[in-house]
Amino acid sequence: MSATKIGLIGAGKMATALAKGLVDSGFTQADNVLASDRFEGSRSSFEQQVGGRTTEENLAVLEHARVVILAVKPQVLPEVLAELAGTATAEHLFVSIAAGVTLSTLQAAIPASRHIRVMPNTPALVGAGAAGFALGENATSEDAALVEQMLGTVGIAVQVPENSLDVVTGLSGSGPAYVFEIIEALSDGAVLMGLPRATATQLAAQTLLGAAKMVLETGEHPGTLKDAVTSPGGTTIAGLHELETGGLRGIMMNAVQAATERSKQLGNEK
Repeated sequence: MSATKIGLIGAGKMATALAKGLVDSGFTQADNVLASDRFEGSRSSFEQQVGGRTTEENLAVLEHARVVILAVKPQVLPEVLAELAGTATAEHLFVSIAAGVTLSTLQAAIPASRHIRVMPNTPALVGAGAAGFALGENATSEDAALVEQMLGTVGIAVQVPENSLDVVTGLSGSGPAYVFEIIEALSDGAVLMGLPRATATQLAAQTLLGAAKMVLETGEHPGTLKDAVTSPGGTTIAGLHELETGGLRGIMMNAVQAATERSKQLGNEK
């Protein structure tokens, strides 16, 4: 196991998921993990699920680790950064998962340190996350490799320019909600045609899981995989015709576009 010490400012659900992934994967050991949080309930839950230690003191995390995940809400982060600024050094790498907080904001608050900004998504809670991350001006390629490895313990991570993080937000950040809608709609269709609800939802969810796994593991274009299922004059092409008639492609593209534009707006409002 690695001896890498990991610190977390915030011990909520996403912080817990990341820390648990790091420990369960063997990236580090539980006794190398220290998280701070003002709420006793969050600290207790973190300790139970991760096995790491917790504290109420943010500065204790900086003393413990050189890699520090900033996992507090965006509105709380300025106060936290101001507290950390006097103790942080050039040896500290801060990994922020606070939505909408730019690298320039992080760098201005703690100029001595290195920064990486991450846009995770909620499936990280079950080890199937899809995250994008961007490097601050002082972050190194070694920092990028480290963060990619860390995030890889709860899914996948891809490096993008910071101005692409709004698109990542519109796609994988908001995307789980789109997929939940699709699963519910497929389930509704099956219930309409006579399947019990529990069976319909189970089959719908597993169908999306299996299809996604085929895309990732085969490396085939989704269109190629679609064609492999589609027989001339068969059931699948009849269903696909209905999806095309209803404008599914355009609706999904518009959803990503709308969420991306809203992410940009929220960033400008901060």
